[in-house]
Amino acid sequence: MAAITAGLAADRPVRIVMLGDSITAGLGLPAQNALPAKLEKALKAKGIAVAVENAGVSGDTSAGGLARLDWSVGEGTDAVILELGANDALRGNDPQQTQKALDRIIAHLTERKIAVLLTGMLAPRNLGPDYAKAFDPIYPALARAHDVVFYPFILDGVAANPALNQGDGIHPNAAGVDVIVERLAPKVEELVGRAKARGN
Repeated sequence: MAAITAGLAADRPVRIVMLGDSITAGLGLPAQNALPAKLEKALKAKGIAVAVENAGVSGDTSAGGLARLDWSVGEGTDAVILELGANDALRGNDPQQTQKALDRIIAHLTERKIAVLLTGMLAPRNLGPDYAKAFDPIYPALARAHDVVFYPFILDGVAANPALNQGDGIHPNAAGVDVIVERLAPKVEELVGRAKARGN
């Protein structure tokens, strides 16, 4: 009986919450074209049983994500994809405060035995080299400190490409989301492996 129960547990979809801002929320896109939905579909097509929940809030900052962490990431969550910080940079927020909020989010999730994939962000270059020098290293430093799965730049291959962004030049269109999914998926597979190893 125990073996059967264990088998059922192993077959249960890994519950992933994507905690983020408008990139996660899918601003300007139908729900089925948002990043979490397309990511879930791509992983299922590979035979990986997952349920990816969209906990994206447009305009959210790292501090905002921290404030809503417990109700955005409910009980039974196996893993979190953390996608926050872009709005911190757009507002020119103090990078140290961004790092502190993200650090607390990761630490709290780790305490809850939830596997974490941290997606990085780069500061807009119009804010100057000093800001970029302070902001950009936040993510690799946090990934090293917490030993989480790390994807260095969520908009890799998409940023500044008009064909892959909506009219505002900031938010990915459906084709842009496809590029993100393709590049991010191997890291999410690693995240799923870690979540299963934790036995959540």
